[in-house]
Parts: sequence; C-alpha cells; structure tokens
Amino acid sequence: MKRLLMGNEAIALGAMRAGVRVVTGYPGTPSTEVLETVAKHNDGGVYVEWSVNEKAALEVAAGAAYSGARAMVTMKQVGLNVASDPLVNVNYIGVKGGMVVVVADDPGPISSQNEQDTRHFSKFAKVALFDPSTPEEAYLMIADAFAHSEKYGAPVLFRPTTRVCHSCASVEILEDLPRSEPCGFVKDSKWVIFPRLAYANKPKIEENLKAMIGEFSAYDKNMLTGAGKKGIAAGGVSYAYTREALQNLDIKETDCKLFKVSTYPFPEKLALEFLQGLDEVLVIEELDPVIENDLVRLCGLHFLSVKIFGKRSGHIQIAGENTADSVKKAAAAFLGKKTAEAESVAFPPLPVRPPVLCAGCPHRASFFAVKETAKGRAAVFSGDIGCYTLGNALPLNMVDTCLCMGAGITVAQGLQRIEPDTLHFAFIGDSTFFHSGIPGVINAVYNQTDIIVVILDNSTTAMTGNQPHPGLGITMMNTKTQKISIEKIVNALNVSSVMKVNPFDQKAAKEAVRSLMDQKGVRVLLFEAPCAAVSKSAGKAAVDVSKCTGCKLCLQKIGCPAVSIENGKGFISAALCSGCGLCASVCGVGAIKIEG
Repeated sequence: MKRLLMGNEAIALGAMRAGVRVVTGYPGTPSTEVLETVAKHNDGGVYVEWSVNEKAALEVAAGAAYSGARAMVTMKQVGLNVASDPLVNVNYIGVKGGMVVVVADDPGPISSQNEQDTRHFSKFAKVALFDPSTPEEAYLMIADAFAHSEKYGAPVLFRPTTRVCHSCASVEILEDLPRSEPCGFVKDSKWVIFPRLAYANKPKIEENLKAMIGEFSAYDKNMLTGAGKKGIAAGGVSYAYTREALQNLDIKETDCKLFKVSTYPFPEKLALEFLQGLDEVLVIEELDPVIENDLVRLCGLHFLSVKIFGKRSGHIQIAGENTADSVKKAAAAFLGKKTAEAESVAFPPLPVRPPVLCAGCPHRASFFAVKETAKGRAAVFSGDIGCYTLGNALPLNMVDTCLCMGAGITVAQGLQRIEPDTLHFAFIGDSTFFHSGIPGVINAVYNQTDIIVVILDNSTTAMTGNQPHPGLGITMMNTKTQKISIEKIVNALNVSSVMKVNPFDQKAAKEAVRSLMDQKGVRVLLFEAPCAAVSKSAGKAAVDVSKCTGCKLCLQKIGCPAVSIENGKGFISAALCSGCGLCASVCGVGAIKIEG
C-alpha cells in the first residue's frame, strides 16, 4: 500500500513500524507534526506526551530507553540547545532500548532564531546521526536509526531539514517490524554517572565511533555512483536536488562521480574511495560546510591533490536554503554545462506580506494597553519566542529584545541593573512560561529585581499549531489532567504583586498596568484571553460611515489586518474580523460598533 505522506508523517509512521513505545517532545516548526502524527495513529500502545521543554522530553525518553523500550524525542534545532545536557550525558550512560532524537533543522531560517546545524552536535556529543534526503528515505531510515541505537547502546540523532519535513511523497507502507516487550529496568551502578564511570566509558565511545565509520561506509549501496575526474558530494535534501540536476543536465554516470553522505560519523572509507582519481569536487549541502570540511581534512591526511569547492569557496551559498534551481545552476557551472535560459516573463511584483498578529489576537490588545499606559515614561519592552514576537512590528513596536525561550524575563533583569530608573517590562507566553520562564521569575525574586513580568495567557501553544500545555488540563493522550495555574505559581514564588485581567477590557487593562507601574519589586500582570484561532466571538465589528471622520486611528494605532480604509472611511473586513472589539475601544467618535 502506498500513501501520500508529509515527511514528518513518514518519520512518525516509520517509528511506529519500528515498534516505538514512548514518544516525547516540545512543539517547534518544522518538527511538530512528527509527534502529532504518532498521537493521531496511536492505538493506545504508544505513550505520547508534549513535555514542558526539550530537556524534560529527552530525560523522559531516556528513562524509557533504560527500561529496554524504544523511545523517540522530537524537537527543532534550537530545542536541542535546551536538551544538550542530557543528550551528551546519556551517551556516557548508554541505553537498552533504541533511543532516537529527531531534530529538525531549519535552513533559511524560515521560522527559527538561527541556522544552527545539528551535524555539529553529532560530533560534539559523539553520537551517530542519520540525515534523510526524502520522505520515502526517512520512513525507512528511522528504523535503521533505532536498530543502530540498540546495537551500540547509545542515543542517535535523526536530522531532517525543513523541505524533508514538509514536502510530500508517495511512501510505500510496509509491515511492522518484529518487536519484543521491554525487558524492564534492572538496577545497576552503570546508570549513575559518576566521574569514574564517565572516564571508563569514554574509550568505549571512541571505539564505537571508529566502528561506525566502517559500518556507515557500507550503509547504502547507492552512496557512491558514477565515474570521471569530477565529483559531487551532497547530503540531505541537497542530494535529491543534485540527482534531479544531473538528470536534467543530461550528465552521464561516466562524467561525474556522486557521493551521498547520509550518516555521521563521516564515512571516511567510502569518502576516500570517492576521492580516488578525482581532480575536483563540488560539495552541495545546507547550513554549514560539514561535508566540505571532512573532505578537506581527508585530502590533507592522505596527501590527495583534489580541489574541494563548496561554501568556503563561494560556489554554494553560505546561508539559506538550497533549491532545485540553485543546485542545478551550481552543478552546471561546475561541470561546464550550459543551462537553457527560461523565457523572460514580466510578472507583476509580489505584494509585501510581512507576518502580523492575527485579527482578534489578544496579544495585540495586551501590547496596546501597556503601550498607551506607559506613554511618556522611559520603558524597555523585552520580548520572547512565540506569536507575540510579532508585537515588534509597527504600529505596536512593543518588542525591543528577543533572544531565546524564556530569555525575556532574564534579559530584562540585566537591563534593569544598568538602567534602574527605566521601567522594564518582560513579555512571555503561557507555554513559554512553563517551558523556561519560571526560573527567570525565581531569579528576579531572589535577587530583588525591579521588573514587570507580563504573561500573555491565550490558552494554547499558538505559534506551532495550538498544542496543549500544562495550563489547559488535557494531555496529548487526550486525557484530562489537573490544570497548572500560572497565577498560583507566581504567587507561590513570592512576587510582590499579581494582577489578572482580560486585555480586551481596555479600561481595566490600563488600570492594572498603571497600578503595577507605580509599585516596586517583581510584579506580574497576567493577561488572559483565548487565542483567536481557538475561540471566536459571535459578533463582528462594523463602521458607521456617517460617524467616521476618516482620522485613521483605528488603522494606525493597532495594526489589525481586518481594518483598512476605503473611500476615506474606516472599513472592517467581516471575513477577517473576530469581533474582539479592540478597534471600537480605539475609535474616539464611536463610529465602530460590535454587531451580532
């Protein structure tokens, strides 16, 4: 049977075919759909959870793998920073069941803070890595990753990139692999990571890496093809682009060697075979020049006079995604092939569509209340990772800093130490608060820092697709659980003041902001209103054109995408409007009403 699957779906179904028993993770584009697909197709035999952060997710999976179960963790590349501590250490401890950490890299970056390359983590943590080039390959390769993990008793990284994660392909669905029940946890001193144990296990890790180099050199019979004096080395989705480019350029196998790198440690034996007889090599890869560096190193070690071209030489772009067109152009130039020029067609310029907060987003109302109330005062607004990062755009202009998950609260503390007479607001979302915001609040209280923490609680993890979190009372297994109250948490942390208000009640919201501005210590303002994507008002805003003066305040102050100007008067799109009423509170002449 064949099914049209997104790459992330293929990874999930491949893991279920391989007998995964525990799947944990934290939502982050482009990885999110892996865990969601497991949950969707779960017959009850797999435990699935959205953990509070990536570190917790990896540690839960490690415990399951200690007991002999196959476990999988999902996250995006920046999430691996959060999970790096247990990842490095669990490699020294080892696992019984296969443990695969799926880390989706995001070249571009399309939806991330950076373009970090997980292949470096493979070397740093001394763990194996599998790098699929297509959804079909990912479906099969995830089972290989589990088998490899069990063979060496070590965690394995699995690194799809955005185009592999989100492209679709026809995947042949195979029968489930034979599976056995977990053996259970057996008490042993090996599970306690004392320095002496780490020292004893380090040589084993190094020996395993040497064995993997040989094993990966024979991993895939299609890793090395072709002949000639020129060669191309590629990995991940860039390999798929390269195969397509060579076919379109009508390059014969006798004219070019092709080397596919889909695993780490680097398959040195096969790489040396590839380099033999070559004069020049073009390396096509995304993110960092990892394959390129390894080939240069091998040439130096073995005194091979092969010229290596790639990112360092400027033949491949140093940042952003590769595309089928860019790879074809680079391959053609390297191989001396002319490409047919496409006919020039005069298309109109595409409209500029910057990302904005949705119509009816409660974050817009929260930012507006703070901005209007703090007007005239020296204030810095520290932001965080989430939909509310978009509050940096005009006309709100309410995010002055944004670094990483949970950093808004702690960055604000550093700013306050240098500028104590300035008002310091730290904005953070509800899911991010559970992820990594709580330690920041504790740090502020402990060190007596004068800041206002604004928690934007919209009752979901909105940016990554409305996943549940501990404040909602429901798990990814669709079971009811106790809601974790953010208000009770911050009160238990002994903050100096806590206020809770609906941001769409602008009068009450501004009064709360004003009250906290006049206080000292760690103050918490909890704005509560549901995300527009999960809860919409029955009403719609409409403009009474007979009252509208055309002042454009409704357009200029809040930046709602539902609001525009037509024929010199305010206009609100019924298709976009969620009926939140924020525009009505801005209108000074009462021309906007909520109907229905």
